[in-house]
Amino acid sequence: MINKRLLIKNLLSHNDENSFYDKKLRLNLSDKEGKAKFIKHICALSNSNPDNDSFIIVGIKDADNSIVGVDFFDDSKIQNLVNAYVDNPPKIAYENIPFPRLPRYKVIGLVTIYPKKGLSKFSRFIWKYPYGSVFFRRGSNSMPLEGKFEIKNNNKAIVEAIEKNASNNIQLTLDGVFDFMNRHKDEYNPKYRVFKEQFILCWAGKKSNSNGKELYNRVDIELINEQVQLFYSTLDEVEIKFNEHSFIVIEYILLGIDKKETYYPLEKTIIHFKDNGKLDIIKEFLFEPPQYDKVIIQHIYENSNEIVRKIEKGISLSVTEHEDVFRLPTNYLICYLNGFSDSKEQLEKAKEYIRNLPDITTYIKYKEAIRVLRKVKYH
Repeated sequence: MINKRLLIKNLLSHNDENSFYDKKLRLNLSDKEGKAKFIKHICALSNSNPDNDSFIIVGIKDADNSIVGVDFFDDSKIQNLVNAYVDNPPKIAYENIPFPRLPRYKVIGLVTIYPKKGLSKFSRFIWKYPYGSVFFRRGSNSMPLEGKFEIKNNNKAIVEAIEKNASNNIQLTLDGVFDFMNRHKDEYNPKYRVFKEQFILCWAGKKSNSNGKELYNRVDIELINEQVQLFYSTLDEVEIKFNEHSFIVIEYILLGIDKKETYYPLEKTIIHFKDNGKLDIIKEFLFEPPQYDKVIIQHIYENSNEIVRKIEKGISLSVTEHEDVFRLPTNYLICYLNGFSDSKEQLEKAKEYIRNLPDITTYIKYKEAIRVLRKVKYH
């Protein structure tokens, strides 16, 4: 098994950006420009490496290779984005890799592009890239193809050596378990379990009880063998189950108007461990959005829009409006689920204001709302 943290260190230590490896400070998949640039790099790396893996590391400062991290990116449907815009798309995976000295809520993103035969090209127009666009890597740049495409070096031997040097061992595995247990205080109930005599899974979270059901919040789940963070949530309540073959996570979100809030199941994740040293991660979307009285939702929507309008114009908020800002992410989420399709765009207008509030709770709620909106949109 490849230790993904060690793989990232090897890539950063021994290689500048090249035809099989790129690094980014962050990914922006919220608008067409950001999506188009991401797809361009995926196509270029794939076309330049038909016989081996290639990589994008996210959360790295380009100037000095310093590790700054990004938020945990919970998006199992990123493959769908590539499939929607690319003919002959490569298989890709986005993994969240925890690093020492980064805050608990920060990780390094690792995008792996797997080898495949044939050219990948744009199947439809997006941003400024027309249908049929083909890209390849020239040094550290993703360039449009002009003329005949020819691969002079397929990088296979180099990438195989890097991956071999990142192979896991007993010391790295034990260090990973001890590191996880020490990073999480007793109140987070850190635990580990061995599956199929090969996989070590660690998890932690604060216990709570809802209608006789044991739930956890501030949940952190890591596959120690590969140093991959499989799940992280600050606000959601999570139910955890496991058996001899599988580890099961059911994610709930708390939604409601005023103080009348209810837990709704959002998504089930099943991590299934196989005897051949491989695993499958299966996700099942469970969410049935709550529907509310249209008059009440209309009032919440208009009130939220008025707060955003004042924020944009720099107008002081009243005491009541300041209190309403705390519920702004949840209110816009409920409005979106009840037919107000521009609620996400309205919420994003207040992002910088919310980010700069002294109490970070509202910004955490903002990030959770955006994450749920993304999941709902995909389904």
